Amino acid sequence: MVMGDLVTGCDVLVVGGGPGGYTAAIRAAQLGKDVLLVEKHDLGGVCVYRGCIPSKTLIHAANFIYDIKNPGNIGIKTSVEFDYKKIQAWRFEVVKKLRDGITHLCKKYGVQVMKGEAFFESSNKARVTLPDGETSTIQFEKAVIATGSRSSDFPGYPYDGKFVINSNDALGLMKVPEEMVIIGAGYISIELGTMYAKLGTRIRIIQRSSRILTKFDPELVEVVSQKMKKLGMEVYYNSSPQGMRKEKDKAIVTIADNTGKKTDLQADKIMVAVGVKPNSENLGLENTKVELDNKGFIKVDDKRRTTDHEIFAVGDVAGAPLLAHKAFREGKVAAEVIAGLPSAFDNRAIPATVFSDPEIATVGLGEESARKAGFEISTGKFPFRASGSALTIDRPEGFVKVVANKKTGEILGIHIVGTHASMLISEASHTIEMAALLEDLAGTIHPHPTLPEMLAEASEVALGKAIHL
Repeated sequence: MVMGDLVTGCDVLVVGGGPGGYTAAIRAAQLGKDVLLVEKHDLGGVCVYRGCIPSKTLIHAANFIYDIKNPGNIGIKTSVEFDYKKIQAWRFEVVKKLRDGITHLCKKYGVQVMKGEAFFESSNKARVTLPDGETSTIQFEKAVIATGSRSSDFPGYPYDGKFVINSNDALGLMKVPEEMVIIGAGYISIELGTMYAKLGTRIRIIQRSSRILTKFDPELVEVVSQKMKKLGMEVYYNSSPQGMRKEKDKAIVTIADNTGKKTDLQADKIMVAVGVKPNSENLGLENTKVELDNKGFIKVDDKRRTTDHEIFAVGDVAGAPLLAHKAFREGKVAAEVIAGLPSAFDNRAIPATVFSDPEIATVGLGEESARKAGFEISTGKFPFRASGSALTIDRPEGFVKVVANKKTGEILGIHIVGTHASMLISEASHTIEMAALLEDLAGTIHPHPTLPEMLAEASEVALGKAIHL
C-alpha cells in the first residue's frame, strides 16, 4: 500500500464491509491485490449487526424457551423463566465474535480497512470522508461497490424509534413488548413476529394481500400459517393501514379491509417491514459510467462488472435475490475477475430460507414456475410424519417436495417446510447445481434415522417407487 498525506493508492477499492464487500476484499488480497476496504460503520454489515446473525440468535433463544414451555407429547413437565436483557447480552457477544473474526481475517490477508464514507469523483478516484471530518483521496485501478440495502419507509409511519420501528430496532429492544403490530408479511415480519409471539408478545400482522409470504409456494406457507394460529398470531388479510394516533404510552393503528371495514389495533410497538431499497445514492455514481435500474439497483453482468468496466458491484446493491450467501459468492467472483481469473456468477441454484416455525427452505423452480418455463413435470412429496427421525424429535409437521422434468428426470426444484429445513436445503442446492436426476438422489444412501432421508424418499415418490408411504 502506497500511503501519502493526501492521496492513497491501491489496486482495488472496496466500498462496504458487509458479506459481499469483505469477501471481495479478502479474496482479492489472497490473489495478490493491494486492497483498501472503506466501511462507514463496522465490518460485517447488515448481516452481522442488523440481520441474519442477531435475528437467528434471538430466534434460537425464543424457540428454546417455547420448546421448554411446550414439550409436546414427550412427557416432560417443566417451567421456565428468562432474562431478556441477558439474552440480548448473549446476542451482542455473538455479534462481537463474528466482527472480531472478520477483522482478524482482513489483517491476516493484508486488507487495509478505513472507516469513512466513500464518494466517487471518477471511475478511478474516490474521496473518503473520515469520522473526524477530514478527507482522503483514493486512486484505484478497480473498485467493488458493496453498500447493501436498507429498510423501506411506509407513508404515514415514519420511524421514530419509540412507537414506529424497523427490524433493526425490533432486534435491539431490551424489553419484550406486550403488543406489536407489524405492517407487511414478508419473511422478516414472519420471523420476528413468531419470535416475539414465543416470548409472550401479542402479534397482529397487517397484510394487503390474501396470504403471507407471497413469494413462496402456498402449500409450504399453509403449514406455517397453521402454526402461527396456534401461537395466537393474528393476520389481517386484504387490509391496509389508514392512520395512527398515540394515546398515553400506546399507539393505535387504524386499518381497513377491502370492504372498507375499519379496525383499531393497539400496540406498544409498530414494526414496519415492507421491503428494502438499495444504498446506491450519495456515492457519486453520476461521476462514473455506472448505471442503475428503475429501482435504484446497480446493473451488473455475470462477472459482477457494472456498465463502468473499472467498477464492480456485489450484494444487495446489485439486485435480487437479496441474500447474504448470494453476496458471498458474488464477492468472490468479482475479486477473481479483477485478478484475471475466468470466474463468473453462473450458479444454477440459489437457496432461500425463512426461519419461521416450522422453517421454510426452497431452491430451484416450483411447480407453477416450472410449468411456465415449459416443462412437463413430475413431483414427489414426502411428509415429515412418515419420517422416523422427525417422529423421534416430535416434529411431524411439514413435507419435502421435489419437482422434476418428467421427460429427463432432472431435478428442477426442491421445497421443504419443516424442522431444520434450513439445514436440509444445502444438499438440495448441490443436487440442482450438479444437474442431478431423480435416480441420483433416490439412489444415494442416506443414514437412518435422519431428516435428509426425506430428500431421497420424495424422489422415490416422484419415480413411483416409494417404500415408506
